[in-house]
Amino acid sequence: MKITDHIKKANGKTLFSFELIPPRKGKSIQELYNNIDPLMEFKPPFIDVTTSREEFVYIEKDGLLDKKVTRMRPGTIGICASIKHKYNVDTVPHVLCGGFTKEETEYMLVDCHYLGIHNLMALRGDAMREEQYFKPTPGGHEYALGLVEQVAEMNKGHYLNGMVETSDCSDFCIGVAGYPEKHLEAPSLKTDLKRLIQKVEAGADYVVTQMFFDNKKYFEFVDLVRAEGIDIPIIPGIKPIAVKRHLQLLPQVFKIDLPQELIESVESCKNNADVRQVGIEWAIQQSKELMEGGAPVLHYYSMGKSDNVQAIASALF
Repeated sequence: MKITDHIKKANGKTLFSFELIPPRKGKSIQELYNNIDPLMEFKPPFIDVTTSREEFVYIEKDGLLDKKVTRMRPGTIGICASIKHKYNVDTVPHVLCGGFTKEETEYMLVDCHYLGIHNLMALRGDAMREEQYFKPTPGGHEYALGLVEQVAEMNKGHYLNGMVETSDCSDFCIGVAGYPEKHLEAPSLKTDLKRLIQKVEAGADYVVTQMFFDNKKYFEFVDLVRAEGIDIPIIPGIKPIAVKRHLQLLPQVFKIDLPQELIESVESCKNNADVRQVGIEWAIQQSKELMEGGAPVLHYYSMGKSDNVQAIASALF
């Protein structure tokens, strides 16, 4: 079922969902299942699975360092299919511009269609670790807009090398990212909003926001989007604070503001176990207010660990 259909079927009730990261190479998928199992009691209608772009590794050979390209995490599509089969739940693979050509993207979309995966998140992706700024992959898309356009064209039977006559066209439900505090590279929130409008006009069906810690930012963002005549679902993304280092790391990486009350609560903690509890309590209160404000889904960034998300969901669902 499409994400938008899940939301319509809920008839105003706020749904629960979460996002996870595939395990690194060499680890069993059972580790992933162990983190999913405790969350299934809250009946998530869908689970997002992130995609990691390529990385460079340096291997010593004859006294010299040989630069090689590798992917340190297993394929997102295979993991989505496995989760879908095991739990009978819809899965949402993240499809990136960075690290993939248009042809590789098309192969991925064809695989999704064959496997009955009908939802996806279309994202530009991050710059590589060695690069200060994002550089498009040769033969790939520069922005998520191009990715949305490619998926929308495939839904009409238009492939990269021409029209394909078929009675079984793909019908992907396309999710895109939204930024209540603007994308870190955008010169202004207004400019960033224009980019979102372009993605919606190209075929995006719903929005999932970047993490935020002040609900006012989310509600103001929704109002701005609605003022532009966009009525697709806007799903808030929630990240529970887990360690003290998040006070420096999250604003630096995502260019977001943390409320002073949260900062002071975390700074007063004696250890990270206390910080984790503060993060849980903050996310519970944040989630309650979002539910009261009509958020269609609460989408949690679990980052591969489920204990804090389980504690939050237990208080809400």
